[in-house]
Amino acid sequence: MLARMIPTPVHAIADYAVGILLILAPWLFGFHDESTAATWISVLAGIAMLGMSAMTNYEGGFLSKAIPMRAHLMTDAVMGIFLVISPWLFGFADNGTNAWLPFVAIGLFELFAAATTNPYPAERGMRAREVARTS
Repeated sequence: MLARMIPTPVHAIADYAVGILLILAPWLFGFHDESTAATWISVLAGIAMLGMSAMTNYEGGFLSKAIPMRAHLMTDAVMGIFLVISPWLFGFADNGTNAWLPFVAIGLFELFAAATTNPYPAERGMRAREVARTS
């Protein structure tokens, strides 16, 4: 198992940065004219990521804090897998490297972040780790 080295405040910043990157990716990487599917998937995935981040119970959550951090990390992993396979699943892998590579790179980053983020937000981290050790 990978070490849980990314603290939740850093993960929160990465979540918002990746969400914005996904929304802007079709124009940044120039695939908006090549694939409608890639454009919509990228934009909707970015919006979903921003929405989930805003509702997660961590330092970046500012709406409801309704999503536990562990559920957030599991969703990040599922999103990562989805992004990695989406160019082939939705048929835009043949539209050029600029269309599929951002999905694979961002998806792999999401998988890495999900696997290496400490699931305990900073203000509860020490207490939660103590409870886990005594259980």
